[in-house]
Amino acid sequence: MQRGGPKPTGGAHLRVNRPHWDSRVPFHAASSEYGLDRFVGDPHHLSDVVRFDLPRLGDIRGLRTVHLQCHIGTDTVSLSRLGTVGTTGLDFSRPALEVARHRAGLLGADITYVESDVYDAVEALGTGHFDLVYTGIGALCWLPDIERWAGVAAALLAPGGRLFIREGHPMLWAMDEPRADGLVAAEYPYFETPGGTPFVTTKTYVEHEGELASPEEITWNHSLGEIITALMARGMTLTAFEEHDTVPWAALGEQMERLGDGEYRLRDRPERLAASYTLQAVKS
Repeated sequence: MQRGGPKPTGGAHLRVNRPHWDSRVPFHAASSEYGLDRFVGDPHHLSDVVRFDLPRLGDIRGLRTVHLQCHIGTDTVSLSRLGTVGTTGLDFSRPALEVARHRAGLLGADITYVESDVYDAVEALGTGHFDLVYTGIGALCWLPDIERWAGVAAALLAPGGRLFIREGHPMLWAMDEPRADGLVAAEYPYFETPGGTPFVTTKTYVEHEGELASPEEITWNHSLGEIITALMARGMTLTAFEEHDTVPWAALGEQMERLGDGEYRLRDRPERLAASYTLQAVKS
């Protein structure tokens, strides 16, 4: 991952990041890490990400659910297997949704997939139709405006509905790749910044041959304070918040060790790094 180039403005998150994510899809769809065979072979199989948060999700049977920025839909299928109804996945990548729809068909999962930028989700799905809005790891960092996103999440929920987030910690997103001497240091913004941070990323986070056809990307960090304040301003009440020293990919390369549940944490003194968090909030 290489940092460089001017900071784009306007709709750059779509102009740059949509082709970037389109180019990731073939590698993710073919990867054992996304585990289509495990879903097919075991009707009770869940993605590692959803399984991690089962104690926090609780009983979600019968909840009308939308998964924002669902990518190829493994977490969406997992939510459906836990008994959600009217389950909807939303993503801006058409190739990702084609894979998601194909997988749902193979698995007999009753899921509707909708192509839309997350900021247009209310226009695409309507207001107040969902009991649960779910967003998973590696979603918020692709969005330039957390306040606008919070407004979308709140608008999608029915009164009393719940927002559930499992996300990479903004402390982690601020870290640079480890140096040769193993030092991990804060290099990138912790707070939301205009224009974001551009990178050139030729490989995605699963093992694969070849390089991404569209390697340019732009990401934005959002501090915990910015996220929580934005939700509160939209009438959301924080009901649970937990920080974790693990994250479901080797975010800092060889400095991280894989645990038995698909999670990774620092090999050396993992208590130094908040790697991810789970946040829940209810619409008043």
